[in-house]
Amino acid sequence: MCSIMAAPSWLLLCLLRGAIAAAPASEPGPPQVCSACCAGSVRNSSAVAAFCGARTGAQLLGRCCLEREAVVGLDLGNCSLHQLCPCFQEASTAIVIDLTINPLEHLPEDAFRGFTQLQTLALPAELDCPGGSNVWENITTQGSNRICHSQRNSCNGSGGLGWLCPEDSLCAPDGPGLHLCLCEGPYHGYKCLRKGNFPYLMFYGTLGAVTTTLSILVWVTQRRKVKAL
Repeated sequence: MCSIMAAPSWLLLCLLRGAIAAAPASEPGPPQVCSACCAGSVRNSSAVAAFCGARTGAQLLGRCCLEREAVVGLDLGNCSLHQLCPCFQEASTAIVIDLTINPLEHLPEDAFRGFTQLQTLALPAELDCPGGSNVWENITTQGSNRICHSQRNSCNGSGGLGWLCPEDSLCAPDGPGLHLCLCEGPYHGYKCLRKGNFPYLMFYGTLGAVTTTLSILVWVTQRRKVKAL
């Protein structure tokens, strides 16, 4: 799959997130994927436990191995999962994931979109490694488990997906067998067909008005809550 992302779109997304983050909010807790998908803790027999123990500063929390509050390891083995839980994307920074001993019926094509750092993925033997065999340096079978080792860059090599990107764009990896096409230079918009300077004045003017309105709305809402208390 391929999606076209222009630089200004990223700017808009980041700035909107910044505006939301600036609003009064409670202190964020640990990622939900560490406990919401499966109860218990990382199993001693899981590769996640060994991986986490070898990394200085990493700590176990629920089913996760965390490093600077980011998920670097996720053990959802033996959790009776028929499908991946809704918050699975919170583990997109993971390097090691264990999904063994689960009756998983299917992995959606873009289930691992954004998992660019994933290097070890353990699956039930009935499932294929996401993206296919060409996406991984090595695939092994150990009993009832299939282990996908060392994710390759989907944009590199003769079989890479870079040819799917339009002119004036660059291919960027976006997970096993997935990629993004990022507009280059002065090009922007749909399929990077528009050329010229992006209308920053209009863009930031509109964004500023929207941000101000949202901030006032949040402030009024918070004031009402405080008065109600």
